[in-house]
Amino acid sequence: VISASTDEVSNAITSAKAAFDSGVWSKAPAIHRSKVLSTLARKLEAKIPEFAEIESIQTGRVIREMKAQLGRLPEWLTHSGFVAPTQGTLLNYVTRVPLGVVAQITPFNHPMLISIKKIAPALAAGNSVIVKPSELAPISVLEFAELAAEAGVPPHVLSILPGGADVGKAIVSNPIVRKVDITAGTPTGKAIGSIVGNNLASFTAELGGKAPILVFDDADIEAAVNGVAFASFVASGQTCVSGTRLLVQSGLYDSFRTAFLKKVESITRRMGDPSNPKSTMGPVISSRALERAERMVSQSGRSIIAGGSRMTGTSGIDGFDFSKGYFYPPTVVEGIKPEDELFQEEVFGPVVTMTPFQTEEEALALANNCKYGLGAGIWTSDLSRAHRLAAQIEAGLCWVNTHHRNDPSSPWGGMKESGIGRENGLEAYESYTQSKSTIVNIASADSMKATDDWFADDGNEKRYG
Repeated sequence: VISASTDEVSNAITSAKAAFDSGVWSKAPAIHRSKVLSTLARKLEAKIPEFAEIESIQTGRVIREMKAQLGRLPEWLTHSGFVAPTQGTLLNYVTRVPLGVVAQITPFNHPMLISIKKIAPALAAGNSVIVKPSELAPISVLEFAELAAEAGVPPHVLSILPGGADVGKAIVSNPIVRKVDITAGTPTGKAIGSIVGNNLASFTAELGGKAPILVFDDADIEAAVNGVAFASFVASGQTCVSGTRLLVQSGLYDSFRTAFLKKVESITRRMGDPSNPKSTMGPVISSRALERAERMVSQSGRSIIAGGSRMTGTSGIDGFDFSKGYFYPPTVVEGIKPEDELFQEEVFGPVVTMTPFQTEEEALALANNCKYGLGAGIWTSDLSRAHRLAAQIEAGLCWVNTHHRNDPSSPWGGMKESGIGRENGLEAYESYTQSKSTIVNIASADSMKATDDWFADDGNEKRYG
């Protein structure tokens, strides 16, 4: 895939603005946009197996993860005004209108999922959309744009510009762009946010995370072990909501530890070729990601009770040569302190820490002792406790007895340094629009002459505003 040039970035944005100004999409009836997106959903539905293979090949994610994840994507594609009360003989109706040209920067870990979560509300609202997918995994997003064109999305309304940081900077720096929506690490989010703010454009950012998983004594141990393993190691731990800080109540700690390590061993033993449906976990995305995981674990100075070093040799399930990818096993570290790097900073790989706690208060303090606040999980059979703690955990998403669950209607975003704004739901749609009030005086002409002449010389009070 060839990186977009500076001229291509400029041309794409100019063309997107022209498409927006033409009204071919921005002023098309909402029902028409809905029909086009519904057609796109059906076309995507038919090609899910092909996209799953592309996603698996370009990310190393195992094929069963990709098939399960991508199978939900058509839902995001498959909306205008309301009347606001006013005082007096005035009708004030509020409509939401598109922003114009909007830009989206998406990551490598869920190329299609995150792109469609952003593209769908932006298009539904009538915007022209520029997407820069990760340079590590752009192919499926490029293919999706072709599908969108087939479905009836007009030329230049959806543009995909591959490339690295230079392309991203050129896009977000352009003053024509009225909103930027990114999923990235927190340092990148801060850097882009300063550029966007200088242009007085809107900004949505889903950034880093360090999700705590609280496991209480009364949790079903088998269900909790299975759920925590899924939270921690699906996508090789390369999600912003991965369960990375396991906080286990002391009464259950030893038995949970034993069962969890058995699960970890099983996952590791069944790793293999990502295209093998029986393979449990794929590699991390790059040598840089592998080196980061190895460094953070080795420098922690704590007890590594599972994993901890790059995988070598061949797979026991299919003979796959692990040296052909950046394979790092599920890794568990004990003895971590809250001030340690491994407790505070995102690894973005299959690395978790295990820490015991005594009371709810201690668990809550540990969970909130982090600059991130994207996801969290609670495992307990006491729903009163679950609701009580979920309300106090500083995270935009909190799962109870589950993890990673996502739906087009469910707002998704973080607190603290995990970002600003939300994906999904009405919040996402409204973030791609701006409100417009139209105020109509419905009084008779005689009434207006009697009450609305501000400069009349009768001395009577008149309404102002």
